[in-house]
Formats: sequence, C-alpha cells, structure tokens
Amino acid sequence: MQEISKGANVSLTALSEDAGAVVVSLSWSSVSGAGDADVSVLLVDGDGKVRSENDFYFYNNPAAADGSVQLLGKTPTGSGDEDRISVDLTAVPEGVERIVVAASQYGGARFGDLDDLRMTVADRSGEPLVGFSIHDASVETAFIFGELYRRGQEWKFRAVGQGYETGLAGLATDFGIAVNEEAEEAEADAGGTGDGVDVVGMAKAPDGVPAAETEPVGPPATESPAPAPAPAPAPVEPVAVPAQTRGRGPRTTKKKVTLPKVAKSSLAENDSWRPARLFPVPTLKSDKEREVRATSVLLSVMAQVPEFGRRLTAAFGAPAGRMQTFTEVSLPHGDTPRRPDGVIRVERAGKLWTALVETKTNGNPLRPEQVQQYMDIAARRGYEAVITLSNDVALEGAALVDVKIDGRRKHKVSLWHLSWAEVAHQAQMLIRHEGVGNAAHAWLLQELLEYLRHEQSGCHGFQNMGAAWVPVRKGIEDETLACDDARAVEVVESWERLIRQVCLRLGGELGQKALPVQRVRRGSDPQARRTAAAQQLCLDGRLTAELRIDGTSSVIAVTADLRTGKVRTCVDVPAPEGSYPLTTVKRLVRLLAEAPADLHVETLVEGGNGPRGTLERLRPEPGDLLPKGGAALTGFRLSLIKGMGNARGNTESGFIRSVDEAVDRFYQGVVAHLAPVEARAAGRRG
Repeated sequence: MQEISKGANVSLTALSEDAGAVVVSLSWSSVSGAGDADVSVLLVDGDGKVRSENDFYFYNNPAAADGSVQLLGKTPTGSGDEDRISVDLTAVPEGVERIVVAASQYGGARFGDLDDLRMTVADRSGEPLVGFSIHDASVETAFIFGELYRRGQEWKFRAVGQGYETGLAGLATDFGIAVNEEAEEAEADAGGTGDGVDVVGMAKAPDGVPAAETEPVGPPATESPAPAPAPAPAPVEPVAVPAQTRGRGPRTTKKKVTLPKVAKSSLAENDSWRPARLFPVPTLKSDKEREVRATSVLLSVMAQVPEFGRRLTAAFGAPAGRMQTFTEVSLPHGDTPRRPDGVIRVERAGKLWTALVETKTNGNPLRPEQVQQYMDIAARRGYEAVITLSNDVALEGAALVDVKIDGRRKHKVSLWHLSWAEVAHQAQMLIRHEGVGNAAHAWLLQELLEYLRHEQSGCHGFQNMGAAWVPVRKGIEDETLACDDARAVEVVESWERLIRQVCLRLGGELGQKALPVQRVRRGSDPQARRTAAAQQLCLDGRLTAELRIDGTSSVIAVTADLRTGKVRTCVDVPAPEGSYPLTTVKRLVRLLAEAPADLHVETLVEGGNGPRGTLERLRPEPGDLLPKGGAALTGFRLSLIKGMGNARGNTESGFIRSVDEAVDRFYQGVVAHLAPVEARAAGRRG
C-alpha cells in the first residue's frame, strides 16, 4: 500500500488493474471508547457543487439508486472503529467530477479528541492501494478526508485533510447545500445535541446558479483542473429533507416499503394454527439438507431483492448490476469435480463479477482444506472472491480460515466471511427501518427472516462458546486455571464473537449501529489485547465488554462473572451541570418509571461513589440518593444483574442466550428511557 501526504494525489489505475470499484475506509480510535464520527459523501460537478440534494449521502441517505455510492456502516477493528464506503466508479454519472469523502462529529465533540484519523482506499478484491493519515486535527467538528476525481479516462485519489469548525452544516454549505440553521438552533435550544442537519435543498441564487461562494477544496497547484464551461444547472426547487438526527427514519428520494413490528391480527381459529411459509423447514433431517436449503433460500432472495443482494455483496467489492445466483454448481478440479454450495454472478456493462459460496449451518466449522480448494478454483477460473458463510462471527472482519495465496498469479481472489447473524441483521434493517422497493420484496425478506429464526434452520448465528469453555469455566470455579492456559485466550475470542453478535441483533432491532468499544490506540496488537484479557479472566473470573449505540454517548458495560454465575449490565449517566441535586434525582426516577424494579441505582460523586439502592426502594424516597456531606453529584450508575446459564449451546439456560437477554432487557428497560437525560447533559455541556 502506498502512503501519501496531505495535498498529494495518485492514480488508482496505476496502483491496481481492478480499480473500477473501490472501498474507501475512514478509521479512528479513542482511548476513552466514546469517540465517534459520521461519514458523508458528496458528488460534485465541475463547478465544485452538488448537482442536487440527491448527491449528498450520509446517515439517513446511505445509498445511491444507481449503486455508485453505498455507505456500508461501521465495523469494529482491533483498535477502534472503521467506516466503509463502497464506490462503483464505473457507475458514477458523467456530470460528476469529484467524490468528496468527509466525516462529522456531534454533541460538542471535536476531531482532536480522536486518535489515528486515517483514510484508505482498497480495490475490488479488498487489497489496500493507498493510505493517508491526518495528524493535525484539533477543534474541527467536520473533516474532508480525501476525494476521488476524474482525470481524463482515469480516476485519481487526493489526500485533502481540510477541517471545519462549523461542522457538517459548514461543509455542506461549501458544496451548494442550503442548511436550515434555525431548525438546528431550535433543536439545541430544546436540549438536543445539535448534531442534526436540516437540508433544505440546493442553495440557489435568483438566476439558478449555486449561491455558495466558498471555493471548494481543489488539487495542488501543480495539477490544477481546468473544467470545461458547463451550462448553468436547472433550478432545483427546495426540498424538505429530514435532518441527520439519529432515531428518525431514513431520508429517501422515493417512497420505500417497510413492515410494521406488530403483526396484523390473526384469522386463525386457535393458536395451534401456523401460517403458511414460503420456506418451510420442519422436514429438514440432516446438516447437508440444512446447508443446501439455507444456501438456496438466501441466494434466491438476494437475486430477487436488489437492495438486499447489493447490501450483502457491496462489502465484498461487487458492482451494482444484474445479479444471478446458482447452487450446487459442478466445477472441474483435477480428477474430481468440486461442488461449491453456491455461485453469485453480477453483470455490469458487459463485465462479470463472480464469487463462490461455501456454506455451513448448525454450528459446523468451515474446513480449511475445502476453502483452499475453492480459492484455487476461483483463481484458475478468474473469479473475484470466495465467500464463506457460517454461524461463526469473524473478528476484525478477517476470514475464519487460513489459506495460501499464490503470489505468482496475476489474478487476485479475495476471501470474505459472512455470518448468518449479519444476514439476519441486514434483512431486518431493510424491512424494519430503511425500506425496500416494493411490498413483495419486503414480504420476501420477512419470509427469509422467519426461516433463519426457525429452530431447525441451523442458521441461528454464533451459539457455541467452543471446546475450551467448559474446562476454563470449571478451572475458574475450582481456582485451578493457570494464567498461561491457552484455552483462556480461546474463551476470550469466543466472548468477543458473542458481543459482536449481540451488537448485530440489537442494532437490527433499533435501526442503528451498535458496536463493541475498544479502549486502545490504533496499532495495538489484538492478540496481545486478548492475551491480557485472558490473564485477567484467570485472576478474577470475569469476562468484560463495552458496547455503544450509534448516536448516543452511553456506553453499556457487560460483565459475566464466572465465579458467581451472574451477568451484570450497567451504564453511567452524567448529571446535568447546574441542576439542583434533588431535582436531578427526582427527574431520573420519573424517567425510570417503567424500568425493572430490581434496577440498582448508585450515586456517583467526585472522588468516589455515593448512596445506592434498588429502584423499588428509591421510588417512594428518591432523596435517599442524595450524596452525604455536601459532596458534588456527578452522575449515576444504573445496573441490572441476571443469572447466567450453564450450557454451551442454544438451550434456554445457555450462557449465550443469557448474555443476549441481559443486554436486550437492559437496553429496552433502562437505556431507552434515558434520552432526555443525555440530551440535557449534552445541551448544557455544549
């Protein structure tokens, strides 16, 4: 990968023969774990302005209808978060000269609070081509990381690194997008974080020419573009567009279909009647039958629902185009033909992108030798990728099996992994929150979800803590587990996979990203981090993790204490500055009126902890939470404790199920009620 400095540019074509589609990644880390930013992409013409408000892609408008741009969302890495964007350069409209990639912060945060700001561009196979690191961030609330721009018949990348103290609003205005600042101010005055941007439409002067006069970021003086004169764009009527405030529905240019969470009342005579399903599963008897059925069901829905197929394959470098899928295909391999579980083919502009699919269900592991054979076949036949699909969850987005890559081959084949939990997450995001093209597609996705959730489908996601779980847990109970026992590291890896799956399921329910928090600097070795966590597990018998819901400052801490058999979930809530302590305590108790009675509430004071008690006891006497001796009230710690299951698998008493239920109960019963507290605290701090 080539490293370049601020202001430099490089040709993507010179770096790769397969740069027709690229994946742009923005990454950062935060020692506190609370740092975050939102990615946005602007398509601008030769005048440096967006052609219309439809050329602005952000949190509530994540994908272009033509497939040229798609925000793939955040992915946890070994030392922070990474936000990825799929850009199909062959699909970018002719009138677009530059693709500007930026990010913005919210709630009073600044980019100087984040570490290791970085942008990378990878080709379709996932091979990194060019990287650019930003070292001078300070008070900026929005940043242009870089841009892709046309130069004749090729595309080039420029490292920009320009910051804005005026946030996303200032950045958007520079590119010809009018922002309703009054709405933003009103939101902040009402106690919001002011992170939303109400896009009114194109900023136009009376003659139809974009009104914003700020000069856009241009190339270095050594390579100044000379755009050909272009006719003035047609006037665009101001369009009311929902703000970029989290929790609202996605902003779309055409009506999309979503399904209600609550099903219509049943016409069945009694509860024993079961609705007819498009993909029945009760007849499945063997793992082979489950694999064949699951592969066919998934690939057929991917081909029939373009939004869904595109969502799953864009992250693997596939272009936007006509998709066809096949199962049980026979391919030559020496004396014995091989039969991968499936093949995906995408056609665009006469070119084919092809991937082999290897599927496992019911917790069965992938076999490295089998995947290696498919990698060899794909390389010989010119296929772009091999996709493995199983219940397991990959760490840091890496493949689950090790394969040998023949460096002598000119054609590169990428290996990707997809979990059944991710498949279910993406289907749920589309039919519950973001929408699809028509009601038939929404129904197909709903049937797919029902299939995946059926107990006999074998597609339930990560559901086994592995062979090391029982001996490690027994060693902790008996206090015989050695600190250098390699099995403890295996348990820590399984714990990380479980937490990532919990985040996927919770994010699908909420329609927002949920990510594990890593409180380490970029460059830290993930294996060293897991080794340290394994040593701590041996000492105190606890597995710990933190997760954060996108758009909130709350960090949910999850602790599984293997010695006591308890799962604890907790969150710290800051107290609004300047508020009277008794008023703050009473307001918190009112907000938690529907929270579980066994919720533990602890007062946080400067230099330590204050009074504590269960919500059931505190409701009639909230004053019991007031700090003693006049200590300053800084916040509250809210905790729920749940018994831990013992089994490894997916039984009702299973450990995995107990952790998943604990997080779900805590979020729905506690965290969901705390938005007003967060808003007031953030508003006062801002």
